[in-house]
Amino acid sequence: MGYTRDELNNKQMTDFVVPEYHPLVVQAIAQRLNGKTIEPYEIEILTKSGGRRTVVVGGTLIEYSGSTASLNVLTDITERKLAVDALQQANKQLNLLSSITRHDILNQLMALKGYLELSHEMINNPTTLIEYIIKEEKAANTIENQIKFTKDYQELGVAAPEWQNVNSNIQKAIAGLPMRDVRVETDPKNPEIFADRLFEKVFYNLIDNALRYGGAGMKTIRVSSQEIDSGLHIVCEDDGVGITAEDKKRLFTRGFGKNTGLGLFLSREILAITGITIAENGTTGKGAQFEITVPKGMWRIKDVNQ
Repeated sequence: MGYTRDELNNKQMTDFVVPEYHPLVVQAIAQRLNGKTIEPYEIEILTKSGGRRTVVVGGTLIEYSGSTASLNVLTDITERKLAVDALQQANKQLNLLSSITRHDILNQLMALKGYLELSHEMINNPTTLIEYIIKEEKAANTIENQIKFTKDYQELGVAAPEWQNVNSNIQKAIAGLPMRDVRVETDPKNPEIFADRLFEKVFYNLIDNALRYGGAGMKTIRVSSQEIDSGLHIVCEDDGVGITAEDKKRLFTRGFGKNTGLGLFLSREILAITGITIAENGTTGKGAQFEITVPKGMWRIKDVNQ
C-alpha cells in the first residue's frame, strides 16, 4: 500500500478503503464482533499514491490488549483479477475471429474454384486464361495470409497477461526490422504495461507500418508517454508523409492495407485484451501519430530500487 508501519498505526480500516465499500466493511466487522461467522469478501483499498488494489478480506476474533478484537487479513488479488478479466475478453475475441476467418476463407475458396472452372473453358484462349490464373493466384495468396494470421491470433490470450516494459518491446521490434537510416527514440519515462504476451507485436507492427508507408524522407520515429486523468497516453509518431483522411477511416479494419492488412488489426486486438485502445491522429503530410490509451491500473513506472 506504500505506507510505513507508523502511518498505519491508530487508523481505522475504513481510512484505507474505497468509500463505496465502507458500509460492507463496517457491517462485516460488527457482525464478526457479535460472534457471527463472516465469509471472505472482496473490496478495493487505496494506496498512499491514490491507486486502487483489489483484496479479499478474511478474518477472525482475537484477544487484543485485554479486549475482543477483529483481526482482518487482506489478500491482494489485483493481478489475478486483471488476468481473469483479460482471459475472458480474449475468449470472446477468439470466438469472433474464428467465425470471421472461416467465412473469409470460404469466400476466397469459392472464388478460386470459380476461376478454376472458368479456366477449363479458356484453355484455348491464352490471354483470358492468364487473367484467370492471376486471379487464382491472388485468391490463393489471400488464403495463405489468412491462415498465417490465425497462427498469430491463436496465441492471443493463451497465457495470462503480464507486466511488460515498453522500451524493451521497442528494442525487440527494431532488432527484427530493416531500419535503414531511420532513428527510433524510445520513451524517456520507460513505463510498464499490463498486456497480453503478444504486446511486442504492437510496436513491431507500428514501426513496420511507418517503414513501409512513411516515405523515403522519414528519418525519425519517436515514442513518448504522459499521464492523463484516465490513465497513460503513449504516442508513437514519425516525420513521414502521414496517413490520408480516407485511409484513417479503415486503418484498423481487418484486411485493409497494401500489405496483408492484418498488422494494425491484430495490434488493436492485442491491446483490447486489457482494455487498452489505439487510434491514429496524425496530420497528412506531417507524419503518422498513433495514440495508445492505457487505463488506470494497467500501467506503472517501475522503481529501480524495488
